[in-house]
Amino acid sequence: IQTISSIQKSCKHNYKPNLSLHLHSNQFINNNLDRFTMEIDSTVVDLDVIGEDIEVNPPSDGVTRIVMKFGGSSLATAERITYVTKLIRKHVQLGYRPIIICSAMGKTTNTLIAAGEMALNQQQVQVDSLRTMHISTAKALNLPQSTIDKILELISELEKLLEGIRYIGELTPRTKDTLVSFGERLSVRIVASTLNQLGVPSQSFDAWNIGMRTNSDFGNGEILAESYSNIKFSLSQHDIMIVPVITGFIGHDSKGRITTLGRGGSDLTATVVGSAVSAHEIQVWKDVDGIMTADPRLVKTAQPVSYVTYEEAAELAFFGAEVLHPISMQPAIKSNIPVRVKNSYNPSAVGTVITSTRDKSNTLVTAMTSKNNVQLVDIVSTRMLGQYGFLSKVFSIFEECKLSVDVVASSDVSVSLTLDKKQREKGDIPLLISKLQQFADVNVYEDRAIVSIICNLDRSSEVMSIAFSVAHKLGINVEMLSQGASKVNIGMVIPMKEKERLMLA
Repeated sequence: IQTISSIQKSCKHNYKPNLSLHLHSNQFINNNLDRFTMEIDSTVVDLDVIGEDIEVNPPSDGVTRIVMKFGGSSLATAERITYVTKLIRKHVQLGYRPIIICSAMGKTTNTLIAAGEMALNQQQVQVDSLRTMHISTAKALNLPQSTIDKILELISELEKLLEGIRYIGELTPRTKDTLVSFGERLSVRIVASTLNQLGVPSQSFDAWNIGMRTNSDFGNGEILAESYSNIKFSLSQHDIMIVPVITGFIGHDSKGRITTLGRGGSDLTATVVGSAVSAHEIQVWKDVDGIMTADPRLVKTAQPVSYVTYEEAAELAFFGAEVLHPISMQPAIKSNIPVRVKNSYNPSAVGTVITSTRDKSNTLVTAMTSKNNVQLVDIVSTRMLGQYGFLSKVFSIFEECKLSVDVVASSDVSVSLTLDKKQREKGDIPLLISKLQQFADVNVYEDRAIVSIICNLDRSSEVMSIAFSVAHKLGINVEMLSQGASKVNIGMVIPMKEKERLMLA
């Protein structure tokens, strides 16, 4: 039922609430799963016709060597995989030479984590839903028995791992990394096989087989420098006529143990591979038309931004926008490779290009974003007026309590700063306050939001004048203002209940 629902949501057709959805051949009753067709009020949706109308711009300025990364929502169902693989085929037909990076299908990673928790806490091993989803998808795509056998082999390996978790009664970070790796490993085998079915020679790779190496920080593996030369050499030995399909998010440590990349995930895999092979462009395919001027769920008139700098994209990501994680952009920055955010549901949209520099002469504000559930901390110590070491003393206590701040504003005897929800969950807030109170007055304000304006700070006075004028007209008190050292961002801290009014003004 979950698979059917996902297919219905992801189809490009406009469904009506009362339409009935049927699957032929009783796929979920027996193992003889035929090719998916969906009957909707006598209208049959056939996978063969999906994606036949895809339009892709031909290569320009010699840009042919590209990395294309697809996230879970882009690969959630047989229909989505059909569309994505036909999109890849269209690129190949036009002369592009793509390298493909894949996340796990849909919410597979969450399902794997839940299966691990069930094996640990309820002493039950449950892989039926994962087996059904991947096998039914393979059958729907009319993939050969050899691919189905590979899927079943991985599912069997997964089942043995879960049996081990159940038996030992332990789910360590190392085991958890192995557990969640199955999502990407299953995904690339299906995608590569589908490409082959479409006449595009393709081969799947687990990332470690092309040289992706990390340290042994399970759950948050840091990519080692040797990965770049490993990947460059490995892919240089690869037949350029065959499209490589590589797992995102995972690697091996020096002992051959599976690790996950944590922050940056599959996007980081894409930029590392792109940097290693000196790609002309790295494309990250998501479910939006690019980086938006504001959250489209809140601001209905939000528009995609054509160009942003790496610095602007990092600020947007840090302060709440759902774009590339700042860490994932580091390899692209180092190699000065453009990163393009594209929409796999609307490939004709140009998307947003992220580069090192851009012309801002005609730009006042690029975008706005926000971060909710922020805690504002005011620290005042008149006792340290004129004394050196005040800020050092404050931030040494934050380090001791394992807390990292978002934004900061300071004077001789006071500091205002913010902590987000994740930091508060990781750190020791009571210890922090008690230590600060030994030399300062401390006030903590809950339920705050940071509204960030990514703008041209050569015109910062104009930006702040407009922002404060709007806040004043709305009767919203700006409790803290911070202009980052990045020179692209102005951050305002306000009560969270006022965020929506300010963003919409």
